[in-house]
Amino acid sequence: MNFSIFATLSLSLLQSQQAESFVSPDARISKSTTLSMAGGEGGESEWVKALLENTPEAPGAFEKEMKMKGLLGNKDTGDTKLSANAALIQWLEDEGDVYLAEVSSWGEAPHPMAISTDTRDEITNESSGRGLLARRDVNDGDNLFKIPLKLCMTKRSARKALGKDVFSADVNEYLVMACQLIHEKFVLGDESYWKPYIDVLPEVGEVNPTFSWSDEDLSFLDGSPVIAATRSLQMKLQREYDSLLGGEDGLCAKYPDRFPKDKYTSENWVWAFTMLFSRAIRLRGLKEGEALSLVPYADLINHSPFSQAYIDAREGGDWLFSSGEEEVILYADRGYRRMEQIYISYGPKSNAELLLLYGFAVERNPFNSVDVTVAIAPRTESFVKELKDENIPIDPLAEEKIEFLESVGRESMVDFPCYADRYPVELLEFLRLMQMTPEDTRGRPLNQFDYSRTISAANEASVLRSVIEAVTRQLSKYPNTEEDDAALIKDKGMFRLLSYNQRMAIRHRRNEKRLLKRTIAALENQIRKQGLEDEDLSRAEGSTLGKLLPGDERKYGMKQKTALEDRLEKMGLPVDIR
Repeated sequence: MNFSIFATLSLSLLQSQQAESFVSPDARISKSTTLSMAGGEGGESEWVKALLENTPEAPGAFEKEMKMKGLLGNKDTGDTKLSANAALIQWLEDEGDVYLAEVSSWGEAPHPMAISTDTRDEITNESSGRGLLARRDVNDGDNLFKIPLKLCMTKRSARKALGKDVFSADVNEYLVMACQLIHEKFVLGDESYWKPYIDVLPEVGEVNPTFSWSDEDLSFLDGSPVIAATRSLQMKLQREYDSLLGGEDGLCAKYPDRFPKDKYTSENWVWAFTMLFSRAIRLRGLKEGEALSLVPYADLINHSPFSQAYIDAREGGDWLFSSGEEEVILYADRGYRRMEQIYISYGPKSNAELLLLYGFAVERNPFNSVDVTVAIAPRTESFVKELKDENIPIDPLAEEKIEFLESVGRESMVDFPCYADRYPVELLEFLRLMQMTPEDTRGRPLNQFDYSRTISAANEASVLRSVIEAVTRQLSKYPNTEEDDAALIKDKGMFRLLSYNQRMAIRHRRNEKRLLKRTIAALENQIRKQGLEDEDLSRAEGSTLGKLLPGDERKYGMKQKTALEDRLEKMGLPVDIR
């Protein structure tokens, strides 16, 4: 093709592209087919096809398609949510120069995502609220958005809004940000700078974390460790509210103008923490160190345990010039097809964590685990004497075991997470220590052993059998079987009559039981492979795991933090519930 013909073709195609912006998608598809067939494979036809594939859709076409697919909500809530979505996008553009338009502009490509007001779980078909969909095909590594940090709610913004005289620099970020959320939504209302963002935040009933469930709904989780974590968090939140706001020395009493009691209620406090637990993002790339942030628009993206994408912060600008301002960014971790939901990872969280803090659980979650209680009473002379039971012998290593546990920060009753395909090394280390006998030590002190390795065949057999006992005991706590749950889920008509929370609870408890059964099977297989079936287990001498010895509840009445609480504490959550 010579240059003059190429130029003529380019001009005519550009003209057709402009005209095509205002024709229906079906008409464009028909035209594309005709042009492609005109020149055969390769050459001009492939070039024409590529050009037409990148022709922008008519304005509003994608939203029309989402509406047809039921992704813009129902008639009762759809219009309200659509208006809130539009107001948020306009606010981001006006206040932060964030480009979210569906068409390209000078130096800006069309924004690759659109807000869906009603996304669905791909396996259970349960509603997962708002989400972000790909407007067009997205490539691995594509920049999905950039949000200026100045538009985010942080500890700094909260102290500025509520007074640095009230909240010192070392205040817990969850507490002060919860107060700012209440301030913006319930005190300022329409006058809030963040109103467009506040208006897209859900109500507690739309999120449904277990700490907001009724007693009736929680009863569907009977036997699950989630109940203890839920009750603990409920008490913690109430205690924090009473201490910070509601008591005689609380902020509502000290500063009634800034913290009006009719706005800073315990119900609004629960709402604020529901937003923080389910939406706040820990940004680790900030110049002044990591910080908890509520990031408008970014927090609409739903979670997938299989995603490798994480939201973080960086200094703004391009490869040549730095603006000096910080921004929140996200890159695609894989390719997405048009209309496919975009996901990020909230972290390697178990379903117990997700249900407790986010109000949902994930089928086939590779990070799912169940906390199993392991308890061994160090049978010291004084302890056995108190029990007045001649059948319980004194452990000659009891005092040394207690001393060793104290030196490594452990107690005699602990919780460990068991996963579908493994259990923690720390669990085996703990049990190998607690099952040691004089025959194992042969006069050596306990601190000279490597408990990450097998001590002896008898010790290992006792350890693995003890784990099986602990897991079996956990299974026995559920009032119904995994088969009962499976039958209930299979009866779709009856299952849909239950509430969302109750359906989530049944799926969750079933998955816990399946995981525990797999753990038992894996342990029994390990015992067979190591040839430990015939080892003499009398060496344990009554120290059963997962079942408290007589007197344990009296001596060890205050249980340690659960494994779930330990994980939450590492996240920075205020979970010191005792």
